[in-house]
Amino acid sequence: MSYIKSPLSDADLKVVGDALQGALVDLVDLSLVAKQVHWNVVGPRFRSVHLQLDEVVTTARLHSDTVAERASAIGVSPDGRAVTVAKSSAITTVPEGWIKDTDAVKVLVDALGVVIGRMRERISATDEPDPITQDILIGLTADLEKHAWMFQAETV
Repeated sequence: MSYIKSPLSDADLKVVGDALQGALVDLVDLSLVAKQVHWNVVGPRFRSVHLQLDEVVTTARLHSDTVAERASAIGVSPDGRAVTVAKSSAITTVPEGWIKDTDAVKVLVDALGVVIGRMRERISATDEPDPITQDILIGLTADLEKHAWMFQAETV
């Protein structure tokens, strides 16, 4: 049951709602992964990687709120509960314990790659049914790709 009347048809709402829910899950998990690595990173590049991880957390949290509010605006109840995120995320598990700075960078490159790939699929899926949602997904994907570029540049 929805308390908000959607401007979208039922078919379009299904596609867009799934895209927004998937994006929300990925962004919440990305913020958790980046924060976990942030707390446990060690090594000669500790400070720069530590600070860079917080930038990813900030980006993911900002965009997760935008995505969740877009879902609400079109009549879809967003679900960012831990159980939902754990069940639906495609990001691999972060290793337990201390994480060397080089490994931390790899974890983030991999996590960002997964999320960006899924966001690009959602961009394509929302093209026709809801260009407004597509625009939100394009903007957040651009920010994620910038983070991915910066982490990848550290692996050269």
